[in-house]
Amino acid sequence: MKFKFDWFLKGMLAAVGLAFLWPAPGAHGGFLHPELLNKAGIALIFFLNGLGLSFLALRDGALRWQVHLLIQASTFLIFPLLGWGLLKLAGGWMSVDLQDGFFYLCALPSTVSSSVALTVAARGNVPVAVFNATLSSLIGVVLTPLWMAWILGRSGTDFAVAPVVMDLLLWLVLPLALGQFTRPLLSPWASRNKARIQTADRLTILVLVYTSFSDSVQQGIWSHYGPVVLAETIVGTGVLFSLVLLLTRTLSNLLGLSTEDRIAAIFCGSKKTLASGVPMAHLIFGANPALGLILMPIMIYHPLQLAVGGVIAQHWAHRKEE
Repeated sequence: MKFKFDWFLKGMLAAVGLAFLWPAPGAHGGFLHPELLNKAGIALIFFLNGLGLSFLALRDGALRWQVHLLIQASTFLIFPLLGWGLLKLAGGWMSVDLQDGFFYLCALPSTVSSSVALTVAARGNVPVAVFNATLSSLIGVVLTPLWMAWILGRSGTDFAVAPVVMDLLLWLVLPLALGQFTRPLLSPWASRNKARIQTADRLTILVLVYTSFSDSVQQGIWSHYGPVVLAETIVGTGVLFSLVLLLTRTLSNLLGLSTEDRIAAIFCGSKKTLASGVPMAHLIFGANPALGLILMPIMIYHPLQLAVGGVIAQHWAHRKEE
């Protein structure tokens, strides 16, 4: 599997560029009404996710508890602790908003599509990848805001958990449940229109990226930072990704996992979701004008994990059978 700079990645760059050139429509009070548009977009994304979520596909991978424990611990424990440690080291020269963005990246659940796709390409244990990628998405609804409440509370930031949880339940969990509830009725239509649904999902994410950066530009957040922020983000995400790859591979070997299970563990345990990360950020951080800056780490991490993962998957796909 080779990394492709597809239309979605190009669209992210275009959305950010448009936000810098013409931020007014997507900023707070703009004619796009982002305060309503964003929540409608979030509901649409998670309704479509619920529609495509097949719990029957999880059965074959449900019994390998060692692999599941490693993947979920990597996603929701090792990642946040690594992020916290790195921020302790970098706290003196990194802005507070970018620090929040890095920890938010670390607290996010794993991806679904790319984790499974890379595991397939590398000839790994696909049922395990499907099970854990899906489970991670569900766990993240609870653990991601709890991790953010902890880190923001430590920094002295006022973080009201109850309103965030209510927003998550209303705009994320409820649409997800509705998608799952209507799956028996709509799954034939969804199967026929899979490509169109994926396109609608990605276009909605691009709208959320645009409104996130529009508000940041309109509020003058970026005038305080130069290219240094981009350099910090690239270096930080590179270090973080390398450490997680090394740790998941080492722990997989120590647990004596099979090659197929190890492949699934490394890919699922090192991935972070942009598709859920952008809408969740709107609910967790609300109208924070620095939201664009907070999203920078996951936006850099996303293409990085695809590029490196594609190279690794291609290498493993050509291994000799044991």
